[in-house]
Parts: sequence; structure tokens; C-alpha cells
Amino acid sequence: MNDEKMIQILSELGNKTRFDIYRLLISYGDEGLIVGEIGKRLDIPPSTLNFHLRGLVDASLVNQVKQSRSIICTAKLEQLTEVLSKLQSECCSGIS
Repeated sequence: MNDEKMIQILSELGNKTRFDIYRLLISYGDEGLIVGEIGKRLDIPPSTLNFHLRGLVDASLVNQVKQSRSIICTAKLEQLTEVLSKLQSECCSGIS
């Protein structure tokens, strides 16, 4: 993973609303949540929620699947795990 992608992922999670969305989705695992339910649980208006979800999807942190008339969102842990692993592997290595 290149530095730009790592910065994008960390930047997206650096926003409180997006962090709250991601944490909520992590707690639901592979089952995920319908977009409207995310908005209700976090008290986020639909247009604001869509804006924040787009950032998380673009950073490959959230997956969206359409089922009938609903969109189910799930957290993708692989990207964040890769960022954290890379940062941990560079710990105390003298890389500047």
C-alpha cells in the first residue's frame, strides 16, 4: 500500500462522523446495516450521511451492496489492518 492510500484511509477516519459510522459498522460485522438505520442510530441527516459514506467507500473502508431497495453497508477491516500493520512494521526501524 502506498503512502497516499494510507493517508487517505487515516484522513477519512480522522473525521468524527466518519469514525462514528465506521465504528458502528464494525460492531455489526458481516451483517452490516442499511443506510437509513445508520442515519437513525447516529442522528445524521441523509445528505450528510451519503457524503460521509462516499468518503469511506472511496477509501475502501466500507462496502455497499444493494439488496432490493435497500443499500447495506459493511465495514472492510482489511484496509485499516494493512495500514496499522505497515505502521507497526516500521516502528523503530529508522525509516524517515
